[in-house]
Amino acid sequence: MVDGAPNATREGDPLPGQGVVTVGVTQLAEQLPASWPVPTEPPTEQARSAEVWAGAHASCFSMALSLALAQAGSPVERLDVSATVTFDQVGDGHRLTKSALTVRGKVPGIGSEAFREAAEAAMDDCPISQALKGSVELSIEAILE
Repeated sequence: MVDGAPNATREGDPLPGQGVVTVGVTQLAEQLPASWPVPTEPPTEQARSAEVWAGAHASCFSMALSLALAQAGSPVERLDVSATVTFDQVGDGHRLTKSALTVRGKVPGIGSEAFREAAEAAMDDCPISQALKGSVELSIEAILE
């Protein structure tokens, strides 16, 4: 359990209702406006739930990969991770259907194949990946710079 866990408040109908999400005890993203629009609609200045999932997945994965590489004797100089999630209509509702991670890494002393293998293993070890596994299609692209 996380003390001061993120929370959300929603007012009004889903469209065009108003929402706010607060993330973490550090309150780095306190009172972030949140909206429902699906990714095919024009961007707004409000966070979408799919974007929050993408950020959590990218962050969790970057920590898992950094730890795995350090434990294998290849400390990371830099990892840039992005997550692209797909939020589709399924039946009568909407759901997260895919999360595609892309990692670009600068890791001295490691080859491209070893980096790719470490990224695949870290995706399996990442708690967010574990939570999504079985209900969301997961993929990883690993690029060593």
